[in-house]
Amino acid sequence: MNILVFGKTGQLAQELARLDGVTCLGRDQAEFSDPAAAAAQVASAGIDAVIIAAAYTAVDKAEAEESLATTINAETPGAIAQACAARGLPLVYISTDYVFDGSGDTPWQPGDATAPINAYGRSKLAGESAVRAAGGATAILRTSWVVSAHGNNFVKTMLRLGAERDHLSIVADQIGAPTPARDIAAACLEIARQLRADPGKSGIYHLQARPEVSWAGFAAEIFAQGNIACEVAAIPTSDYPTPAPRPLNSRLDCTTLETVFNIAQPDWRVGLADILHDLGARP
Repeated sequence: MNILVFGKTGQLAQELARLDGVTCLGRDQAEFSDPAAAAAQVASAGIDAVIIAAAYTAVDKAEAEESLATTINAETPGAIAQACAARGLPLVYISTDYVFDGSGDTPWQPGDATAPINAYGRSKLAGESAVRAAGGATAILRTSWVVSAHGNNFVKTMLRLGAERDHLSIVADQIGAPTPARDIAAACLEIARQLRADPGKSGIYHLQARPEVSWAGFAAEIFAQGNIACEVAAIPTSDYPTPAPRPLNSRLDCTTLETVFNIAQPDWRVGLADILHDLGARP
């Protein structure tokens, strides 16, 4: 398969670029603030499927730039989805656990009611709606806490801070799971392949690594695997205010993804070991 990926420098796009048959488009080729220009790229010959890995992901900044975030996360994906539907191309759109309000402690099902509590979540939910409205063969893949050896993310921040300090206070009442971008990339290709063969598999799916953990617990594991002597003190979200509120419950139920596509939940601890190896933080 020849797969066109929108995105080039993000964590997921860089992992997708490692895989066979993938062509990634950066901003110089597909500016996501211009829906029509981005959608025009779908007219390229020889494409078998499309993955949208480009997104506005600055969660706090989105509170002041919701219009731009909505253009990038909703209007442009909607235009791309329409172009894909016109050509009969399957589309995979990456979404987020932030479409939920974070209440309760039960893992969210794909069909549960959405109620985002910040601008970023609203923009991604609007993207889901725009992609579905196009009417083509589409899979919306919600994921959470993406991590990799690329770009800026929690793992790299903890490695830096852990090397500088002997004590860190980390939020412990936000529960979910980090999901390695490498696992998401592999899932995207498999979903695209199956969706091309069977458009009836279109729908909303969840991919999150296991087991569930808090940010504090994740930090402790980073330090343990990286052999870093830094103590983690658990604090509530209220002690670490941010411009955009974060959901407390980011657990995602991934049963449907495994049932329909035979894609099992990865273990984030294994993925973390690979990331630390890539970063030279462990043998």
